[in-house]
Amino acid sequence: MSKALEAHYGAMWQRSFELFSSGIFEFDPLIEDKQDQRFGITLLARLQPEVDAKVQQVLDKLRQLEPEQYYQPASDRHQTLLSIISCYKGFALDQVAVDDYVAVVQESLREVGPFAVEVRGITASSSCILLQGFPQGDSLGQLRNRLRDNFRASGLQQTIDKRYAIITAHSTVVRFKEPLREPERFLATLQPYRNFLFGTTTVTEAELVFNDWYQRQEHVKVLHRFQLG
Repeated sequence: MSKALEAHYGAMWQRSFELFSSGIFEFDPLIEDKQDQRFGITLLARLQPEVDAKVQQVLDKLRQLEPEQYYQPASDRHQTLLSIISCYKGFALDQVAVDDYVAVVQESLREVGPFAVEVRGITASSSCILLQGFPQGDSLGQLRNRLRDNFRASGLQQTIDKRYAIITAHSTVVRFKEPLREPERFLATLQPYRNFLFGTTTVTEAELVFNDWYQRQEHVKVLHRFQLG
């Protein structure tokens, strides 16, 4: 999986870097919209503090160059284990029985122990900068497949794999809001971190959350915390 992920992240970076080098950035028109009503349910994990501290140092450097962009705060940063209900306008928590979702996740996590994710390097899409996560072993892949099978069998509302089938363990850390002041300098600052080792996060706890599109802390409601193993 590591080589496949390397290739996947590398292809993302190459496509995006070519666009960026031509001055083509995709801007998020809803990121400051107070009326944005896109909500969903996600199973996620948090970065360990020592890893997150290194991430913050990089974001601080980028913010000095381009302060108008959106930098994911530490409280919101995460790794998506699986999006159960992808955010959409009109979804509300009272439309589902939370206990049923907790039970399906609990069953899917049975016999899944803690697993490590190496956070190494950055990649990009046309609209954002992402951390590259490399799961060690196949525990994350097995967990995702169990969640897929169990939710599909449950009859509960879910949108797993409707947008795309997740194969990465990335974390979105920068979103573009408006044209960059100095795009060439911004890209030059990113380059040294293309393969930078931020560290390894050991996932010992998973959170099932109700969230908005950006996982903003003020909109996130933790439905349940699960201890792995």
